[in-house]
Amino acid sequence: MVSVAVEILERESGGRVDKFVERRRELAQAAVQTLAELGYARTSLREIAQNSAFSHGVLHYYFKDKADLIMCCVRHYKAHCVTRYDVVSETSRTPTALIDGFAESLAASLREEAQLHRLWYDLRAQAMFEPAFRADIAEIDGNLQAMIWRVMARYFALAAAEPSITPSLAYAMFDGLFQQALLKYLSGEARAVDDMQADVRLLFARILPCGPHIAGAAS
Repeated sequence: MVSVAVEILERESGGRVDKFVERRRELAQAAVQTLAELGYARTSLREIAQNSAFSHGVLHYYFKDKADLIMCCVRHYKAHCVTRYDVVSETSRTPTALIDGFAESLAASLREEAQLHRLWYDLRAQAMFEPAFRADIAEIDGNLQAMIWRVMARYFALAAAEPSITPSLAYAMFDGLFQQALLKYLSGEARAVDDMQADVRLLFARILPCGPHIAGAAS
């Protein structure tokens, strides 16, 4: 979802587009906490301005509406989120190390960024009602599925095994576990994070039953 102003600038000057897009990112970063706290339905550009150092006029210049601003926020955050799990895939040398690293990264993200994840799930649900969101949400969802599949592909490679599930199934299972844990965490359940990590390890074991034995023997 690109603002009309960006489209005009693209036709005029690439350099000015870069500055305009960078300014949008800066404003989105500054506004993301307000968005995460209030959610989609309770947020307006005016309310975001009241909770930040920027005027309503500035926000309205860089974003055509709150949906434009929100999607900019989510895109920026999810792009950062993906790199965390890519590091796990790239540095793990055994199946066990990958499982441990993935579970720890999920736990850290849940503890540190729960409100941002809540905003993501809010927007993903809103896409069922808001056609304007659907293309962006589908693209981000596809990127997240690809991220999970890179972890799974590395897991199968380390275990010297053929993939036993599809990318869409892997994403559905791990995303479901994370969303369930997020709800419990936001509700104050003390064991939400630990239970999620236990379920993640159990899911890996079910996906590849011989995994723990291979992991112990792998170099």
